[in-house]
Amino acid sequence: MKDDCIVVLDFGGQYSHLIARRVRESGVYSELVPHNIEPSELIEIAPKGLILSGSPSSVYEEKAPKCDPEIFQLGMPILGICYGLHLISHLLGGKVERAEKKEFGRSELQILDKSELFKGLGDKITVWMSHGDYVRELPPGFEATAVSPNSPFAAIKDPTRKIYGVQFHPEVVHTEQGKDIVRNFALSVCGCKPTWNMSSFIRDTIEDVRRDVAEDEKVICAVSGGVDSTATAVLIHKAIGDRLSCIFVDHGLLRKNETFQVLQTFRDLGIDLRLVDASERFLQALKEVKDPEEKRRIVGEEFIKVFSEEGAKLGAFQWLAQGTLYPDVIESAKTGSPASRIKTHHNVAGLPSWMTFKLLEPLRQLYKDEVREVASLLGVANEICNRHPFPGPGLAVRIVGEVTTEKIRICRDSGHIVEEELRKGGIYDSLWQAFAIVGDDMAVGVLGDERKYGRIVTIRIVESVDAMTADWYRIPYDTLEKISNKITNEVTGVTWVTYAVSSKPPSTIEPC
Repeated sequence: MKDDCIVVLDFGGQYSHLIARRVRESGVYSELVPHNIEPSELIEIAPKGLILSGSPSSVYEEKAPKCDPEIFQLGMPILGICYGLHLISHLLGGKVERAEKKEFGRSELQILDKSELFKGLGDKITVWMSHGDYVRELPPGFEATAVSPNSPFAAIKDPTRKIYGVQFHPEVVHTEQGKDIVRNFALSVCGCKPTWNMSSFIRDTIEDVRRDVAEDEKVICAVSGGVDSTATAVLIHKAIGDRLSCIFVDHGLLRKNETFQVLQTFRDLGIDLRLVDASERFLQALKEVKDPEEKRRIVGEEFIKVFSEEGAKLGAFQWLAQGTLYPDVIESAKTGSPASRIKTHHNVAGLPSWMTFKLLEPLRQLYKDEVREVASLLGVANEICNRHPFPGPGLAVRIVGEVTTEKIRICRDSGHIVEEELRKGGIYDSLWQAFAIVGDDMAVGVLGDERKYGRIVTIRIVESVDAMTADWYRIPYDTLEKISNKITNEVTGVTWVTYAVSSKPPSTIEPC
């Protein structure tokens, strides 16, 4: 599965994950590793090439993240992107300085050498710049391969050592033919074979699970009904059969009609599923808790308690399987990058230290769109494959402040209306997520000629590819009007409806 691999050294740039995605889209497996990884570890991974990511830092700063210079002696091709270009120049004898004319946004790149990275491209392309520094003097052995209006060394190469650098970001959609540049590096420069696909992933993952889980061991799988946990359950079931037991915990924070849908899905898949109604204990544990991170921690711990108790009833289990994805790992700062932890995912950093299960997470290196493809190949219904992501802590992270039964009712019913109207309008499947948020803010409304003081519901609808970045959806006004009218008319206790227009970054998708 990973015979050919490109490793991305993560220096904390906001687009680091996109680099790995673009490599994968070229048919080559790629993963993020800490920028300070030891050269010996890289030798063990044996990638065909390295990519140095961007960073918010400047290479000449005292605490700027740096890699071990020995990586340049490993003999594998290297591509530096933005900060990566600066770091290559800085460490190999060039000079990097603060630019008098900074470049942010679109810029025209004039290509001087189309033999390798820019093979098949035109003489000029539009690229996305994001830097305040520039290379003033190239290191020995390097030459310019492209220029921009403010960057005499917008792309460079050392052909002898196969070390390349670009000042712009080929991984973002704003760079014309950026995917082609990444593909040229992976396939032509590094010589990788485009063998990474979801069919091979399924085959190899089933083999991995059979190898890791001993014949006398059993697995308990946490099921939520979403595509992640469903694909996880089907994969493991194909690997070990009835040694897998699936448990669906109703924590009282699910979407409307979710329990029925989950049970029906697993009946159709022919996999046994045990339903546990633990709603009272979860809501009791969350009582008077307002802090978002604390809510996530509590939900994570309660989940493990429930699984431990249920596992004891079913027999001895050695493994806990979860539908953890790559963005969960990245956002919980598991790559060891300089990027700060964005939020604790209940199924990653939120797990308690006393847990005795071994973790089985077959999807933890995949992005959401890759998981959807896996699920489809495994025969999961399209309704589940295309279902919007739903957080493990459920409505607890869509309720700002304390979780109460009133807020749960309002959040659940309002969210159902949002999804229902988007489906009627034929919009739902083209979106990443759409839901309702409720907090402690109140507003006066007039219902039936009577003044009412009620809750404010905020509608959040975003477009995204992998949840690492997202843009708010420009919803048609008539659809928004239908959603607003239906919520204020049908959901008791709501007087106002608002619409969230913040993208990620700077916001996150979920409010908590």
